Amino acid sequence: MSFGADHEEPVLGLSTWPIERLQAFTTDADCRQLEAVRVVAQEHTYDSDRPREVRRQWAKLALLANRRMHGDGPGDRARAAQQDFMLRMWVIDHLGSDGKDPDWSPEKLASDTLDALALTPPHARALTSSRRELPIEQIHELRRHKNLTAHLERLINHLHPGATQDQLLLWAETRRLLP
Repeated sequence: MSFGADHEEPVLGLSTWPIERLQAFTTDADCRQLEAVRVVAQEHTYDSDRPREVRRQWAKLALLANRRMHGDGPGDRARAAQQDFMLRMWVIDHLGSDGKDPDWSPEKLASDTLDALALTPPHARALTSSRRELPIEQIHELRRHKNLTAHLERLINHLHPGATQDQLLLWAETRRLLP
């Protein structure tokens, strides 16, 4: 059994906790607890009965919990980034973008996505063409890139024409080839 931030109360029914309590709880929570907070906050984000700004607050909490989960391996970092990108894309799609908040900015999401990609589209395509001979770690790297670009088709529609949109279009085409 795990315990809450005060280490006396068991962590049960997180979905009933107010957002302020969950925010405070994330300060000392371990990875498993942070994942529970992330899931609960994301569920509240998707609740269409709540006002838009309240849903954005819940989304911020989900992002906070996700960003506090530490993992040093490339898979852990890619998982966190992919969850971050997908939630931000969902908020932009369903609740609208917000130029004042970088989390809800399509341009910032595009930039963050490109920053998270270690390969270029030509390099990824070249690796894909010979993937049967690749070491397993390179195949995993291609899979990470596929996961990190899962939101691109939707994101591209929110961007103004230009170099960033062109780069993402290349990645969207390349993504179709990835394992």
